[in-house]
Amino acid sequence: MEKYDLIENFGENVFSDEEMKKRLDEKVYAEYRSCLENDRPLGLEVAENIANAMKEWAIEKGATHYTHWFQPMTGVTAEKHDAFLDCSPKGAILKFSGKSLINGEPDASSFPNGGLRATFEARGYTAWDPSSYAFVMNGSLYIPTVFCSYGGEALDKKTPLLKSMGAINKQALRILNIFGNKSVKRVFPTVGAEQEYFLIDEKEYEKRLDLVTCGRTLFGAKPPKGQELGDHYFGKIKSRVWDYMSEVDKELWKLGVYAKTKHNEVAPGQHELASVFAPANIAVDQNQITMSVMKSVAHRFGMVCILNEKPFAGVNGSGKHNNWSLSTDTGVNLLEPGFEPAENAQFLIFLVAVIAAVDDYQDLLRLSASSAGNDNRLGANEAPPAIVSMFIGEELREVLESISKGEKYLGKKAGEIDVGAGVLPHLVKDKTDRNRTSPFAFTGNKFEFRMVGSNMSIASANVMINAGVADELSMIADELEKAADKGVAVAEIVKKYYLKHKRVIFNGNNYSDEWVAEAKERGLYNLPTTVDAISAYVAKKNIAMFERQNIFTRAEAESRYDIKLENYLKTVDIEARTMGHIARREIIPAAISFI
Repeated sequence: MEKYDLIENFGENVFSDEEMKKRLDEKVYAEYRSCLENDRPLGLEVAENIANAMKEWAIEKGATHYTHWFQPMTGVTAEKHDAFLDCSPKGAILKFSGKSLINGEPDASSFPNGGLRATFEARGYTAWDPSSYAFVMNGSLYIPTVFCSYGGEALDKKTPLLKSMGAINKQALRILNIFGNKSVKRVFPTVGAEQEYFLIDEKEYEKRLDLVTCGRTLFGAKPPKGQELGDHYFGKIKSRVWDYMSEVDKELWKLGVYAKTKHNEVAPGQHELASVFAPANIAVDQNQITMSVMKSVAHRFGMVCILNEKPFAGVNGSGKHNNWSLSTDTGVNLLEPGFEPAENAQFLIFLVAVIAAVDDYQDLLRLSASSAGNDNRLGANEAPPAIVSMFIGEELREVLESISKGEKYLGKKAGEIDVGAGVLPHLVKDKTDRNRTSPFAFTGNKFEFRMVGSNMSIASANVMINAGVADELSMIADELEKAADKGVAVAEIVKKYYLKHKRVIFNGNNYSDEWVAEAKERGLYNLPTTVDAISAYVAKKNIAMFERQNIFTRAEAESRYDIKLENYLKTVDIEARTMGHIARREIIPAAISFI
């Protein structure tokens, strides 16, 4: 077997910061970095230099075309490819200008816009996101961009994500300045996505009109052996699947995606790929790349990768666990409690801000994970229920309870687990268990939002988390900045926010009927379907928050309500018509023939 050098090949198809530094003039590179760090647009002269270097690099990698790669409201990515080829008086030349790099003009009329644009108002614009690296794939230079209308309204998933990152940066810096952390210049959400998927044989897939058309079976029977024995979970990976996974890893590593973990999931034919954390906008781009690569590589092995949230009844569906945290440009994780969380005032402020955001914007979190496919998945088999609550573990709950009562938290020592065999080491026991039924669970130094469906972009979920937390931090910062005694104010804020929002904390079994009744008593939302959740986009309190944090205008929020509803209706309609077609053309004729 040929040796594969992971480090040597990693990111070879990415126009990375290192590649820019190597190819750009020192002054141009410094200006590029200054624009990124100070959040200001690139000048055309700098863009011209970067475009020329990017073109030369891409051509060396075999690229003949370039594309502005964006994420419209269709739920998938979009791309239009232009050749570097151009004509001159002397004949054919290769050309790629700074203007072509930073600005593109696709036809916007056929993308979902929720009434923001009419067909005769067709112009739209794509603009380069310089904080996300360009890459070469399939003979084209892919330039990550945002997408907006002629009137400036966001028509994509990336623009609000970048705005939400800006909002949380602004408000988190205010908090850090209050705590005396003046060296931090930037705070950004980091995200790690765990991608679940199914693999089935291509020949079997092509026999099923429902799988081909809808991504899930509409008719079927339970197999004689499903997931009853639990023997597929973390089981030995079959050689054909292992070869597929290895190829996916190599393709992703070339594209700078830190694909790290792979294993069998619970259902037969179900697997998972998890990536290392990255800044939220890069993580969103890389998850889109991951889904694309997983699908294309599957065909090389005579298989199909299915990303529908519930492709087969009777077995687990596929989710996408969204691991979210906050980091500083100095390398500090703001959600790291440390050894003494009760004494870590800065951590406690960020913790109660997240708790408040989950409570105040439960409906938006549920909305961000809603789709016709995901409605079939939520509520069992390790998928959280539709009621949004959060798990923080017993230690953090006890810390917050002590503060709310004005008592000193005495703490408890981490125990050991003795498995009873002398040769084996004693295991250090974590201070709290895990809760796999919780929609929003604290897992040590991050929160795992488990509701997102496998086929969905993680952009929407992170927009809602970022925006909600930014809004809570802004109100906390307002209070702290006015307080004469910051120490006393911190304790009072932690107490007040915990008591006000503790209803959303639940460390028990989210699948139980008792929890449904208790959640209702607590006043939590229960939004079982997408139709129930959609109205969150246009709720008065949510639009007010979007406008405060500069995420969506009222018109943009209302347009997303229309797009979401239309997409749901069309999906269900396609499934219904496919079901009717299969019944009339396949099942009934076969039954008559048999009789």
